[in-house]
Amino acid sequence: MSGALKEVRNRIKSVQSTQQITKAMKMVSAAKLRRAQDAITQMRPYAKKLQEMLSNIVSSSEGDMSMDLANERPVENVLIIAITSDRGLCGGYNSNLIKLTKQLIKEKYSTQSSKGNVKILTIGKKGYEHFTKNGYHVINNYWDLFTNLKFETVQSAAKYATDAFANKEVDAVEIIYSEFRNAASQVYIAEPFLPIQKVATEKNSKKSDFIFEPNQEVLIAELMPKILNTQLFKAVLDANASEHGARMTAMDKASDNANELLKSLKISYNRARQAAITTELTEIVSGAAALQG
Repeated sequence: MSGALKEVRNRIKSVQSTQQITKAMKMVSAAKLRRAQDAITQMRPYAKKLQEMLSNIVSSSEGDMSMDLANERPVENVLIIAITSDRGLCGGYNSNLIKLTKQLIKEKYSTQSSKGNVKILTIGKKGYEHFTKNGYHVINNYWDLFTNLKFETVQSAAKYATDAFANKEVDAVEIIYSEFRNAASQVYIAEPFLPIQKVATEKNSKKSDFIFEPNQEVLIAELMPKILNTQLFKAVLDANASEHGARMTAMDKASDNANELLKSLKISYNRARQAAITTELTEIVSGAAALQG
């Protein structure tokens, strides 16, 4: 029985050590989440308004204007920007993003995928490792952006995508990321990036009349790359906040599970200890009775 007691005691120590780690990771993620949440909260209204402005300008522009990044053409080659995390222990965060990427390819670009015309630009180590191991055509220059997360590094990935579309190397670009709602809730999104989406207008509605200074072509040529850079940066900030929120929630649940396991182990330990004491007492009483007899 002493061997069983020792085994249960070791398991209790192991669970307590694990619980200390999960609690520490939860506190670290909570601190990082606050900074990440502040960043995306400040960025989101600005990026949203820029995107609306660009879509409105593109929708109201004349047909003879040259806008390479808004031109729709038959889709033969596709670039998917998949934003995952560098680290694990964040529940189903990465697996859900990878699943959504595969689902998008299967449902929307299955023909292009069979021809090998789907490229995946991975941001985040987990996505890069998965898609590389599974034989996808991976653009591996930008997977480590989270190690130095700032606008300039994300801008290089956005420039690659816009240059590839402008040079007709790809005909469509989509972003897959997790939109941050709160620490316990993230929404996994597949969002068109290029060509720039036009705003749907009703037939009887009047076209917006903008006064452009400088002229419309110069303004659009200047605004388009900047707004697209901002759109991708917003998606990366969303993903960064979602990762910390998912990890904080996962570590909180792990700590609660450790508590439940500790309760169960302590009950088992007490039962084994009581059984050992009862056995020893029975042996003592039996030995005393045998001596008296």
